[in-house]
Amino acid sequence: MRGTGRRRFLGLAVGAAAGLTACGPGGKPGPGPSAGLRAGAVPADPSPSASASASASASTVSENARPGNADWAVTKAGPQQAIEGFADRVSVLPGEQFGLHVSTTAAGFTVSAYRMGWYGGARARLVWKSGRIAGRKQPAATVDQKTRMVRTGWARTTAVDTTDWPEGSYLLRLDADGGAGQRYVPVTVRSRSTAGKTVVVNAVATWQAYNEWGGYNLYNGPSGGLPTRSLQVTFDRPYQYDDGAGLFLTYEAPLIALAERLGLPLAYVTGVELAAEPDLLHGAAAVLSLGHDEYWSPEQRQHVTAARDAGTNLAVLGANCCFRRIRFEPSDLGPGRVVVCYKGAYKDDPGYQAGKPATTDFRSAPGADPESSLLGVIYDGYPVDAPYVVTNPGHWLFAGAGVQKGDSFPHLVGVEYDRVNTGFHTPRPIEILAHSPVVCEGRHSFSDTAYYTVPGGAGVFASGTMRWVEALDAQGPGGGGDHGMDAKAGAFTQKVTENLLRAFAAGPAGSAHPAADNVAAVYGKG
Repeated sequence: MRGTGRRRFLGLAVGAAAGLTACGPGGKPGPGPSAGLRAGAVPADPSPSASASASASASTVSENARPGNADWAVTKAGPQQAIEGFADRVSVLPGEQFGLHVSTTAAGFTVSAYRMGWYGGARARLVWKSGRIAGRKQPAATVDQKTRMVRTGWARTTAVDTTDWPEGSYLLRLDADGGAGQRYVPVTVRSRSTAGKTVVVNAVATWQAYNEWGGYNLYNGPSGGLPTRSLQVTFDRPYQYDDGAGLFLTYEAPLIALAERLGLPLAYVTGVELAAEPDLLHGAAAVLSLGHDEYWSPEQRQHVTAARDAGTNLAVLGANCCFRRIRFEPSDLGPGRVVVCYKGAYKDDPGYQAGKPATTDFRSAPGADPESSLLGVIYDGYPVDAPYVVTNPGHWLFAGAGVQKGDSFPHLVGVEYDRVNTGFHTPRPIEILAHSPVVCEGRHSFSDTAYYTVPGGAGVFASGTMRWVEALDAQGPGGGGDHGMDAKAGAFTQKVTENLLRAFAAGPAGSAHPAADNVAAVYGKG
């Protein structure tokens, strides 16, 4: 349901347009869903908190047993300004209200709220639909002269009440009168508790970092590169691209569909709450970082690290995770609605001048703390397109995948990748499951899928490739769609992800599956 043009844009053009250094720590990104995930069953022992997780699992199963709505997709986007909008809350608890700020050239529009999941393959359920709402064209956006942050200043169009909405990731579809245009507005109805659950984290800060609505994001400005990029970006604006969904459909929806089909006890949050609430992950079975989750605040990293140390498993189903250090600040509409990241210009940041951490890469001074100390792998470069090569076929995560040593899956490694590099702090013991040769702008390296365990019992998995979640939906013979990934890549990633999610939902994975270090065997040195 997503065009190959969008994939190609996200996978290749963004980094080039941003004027970033390829194949190095400053290098840049990569990225829709189709259908066809394999059936799964509810785990026999889903989590450490049996009663809470059994209830949550039953809730997931019963929710996805409801009839889905296959007509949820944006099929008639129309001109860019035909209709577009944003929510004034990134997330809400069930029963809370949020405002929609909508601009349209049509006389009226409707709003349809779709909860994204499995739903027998339909992928979404219509939870609520508005009556017709009067439309109007909102004023043009302005750009802050100092930070080049785009501001809309749009008035609230309507309020939405989430009473009786189940927790989950939602896309609100705006439909202008007469089929003039459609756009999504994403919002998360977040979980009150994560105890005993597998926590899906919507990577909203990263969505916003790449959002070039109004001509600016954290990579590009009118000049097409860093000199005129924004230093801050706000959630108080629509998402650009063809449908308004940010990066959600490419990097997150396929995994959510699989997890909900398996009947796992799930919780839903965003990185904004992980930063703001130190105890949010208390008792969580696992935390899932999906696809492209690059922008983290120090507080989010601290809270996820503490959860790992307390026995919560961590799965990084992408690459380039936890790479940029950010700060959340308030906007006129509320707290946590501005993402601050000065990157190399951090000395110009008033927050840094006031004593706050530098909003630059985590691995960079001042306060360098490479992401590998949490993830086990470290970001190594962009762009690549390479086969995924199995190194350790007997690993429990590959059970039932039917792979042998040296088996490969074309195009599964890309467009950004991570590797194990003991030149940076790397938790041990760590196992390398797949060791895939890559050539990035002439430099030879490797993409590694890795798994490590910690004394507290938690297991940490990192796919090492940004295409992992996308691959869950890969089907057919390959070719132009899905970056050329074929049905074999889809079946492989589905099976491995099923194994991973079931094991991580059952509690601290290191207790049942301790890592056996093989770095020296793979790299020839420890």
